[in-house]
Amino acid sequence: MRVIRYTPGEARGSLIKPLDDADFFAKVRVDPEAGTVVWPNGLDLAPEVLHGDYEPENPLGFRDVTAARQSA
Repeated sequence: MRVIRYTPGEARGSLIKPLDDADFFAKVRVDPEAGTVVWPNGLDLAPEVLHGDYEPENPLGFRDVTAARQSA
């Protein structure tokens, strides 16, 4: 399992900025068709990133905080 944490204010952009608001961030849901998490404004995270298959060039404020990866 991979644990991802969002750091508010770390990234800019019209899709990312709303995540800085805790109430909006809490509107996240899992889209079973896409196999990832999505927000009402259309932002979604690549399933490959969530599963740890690759690291994105621009993490958009999301960081891997998985304990096993931190100690490696």
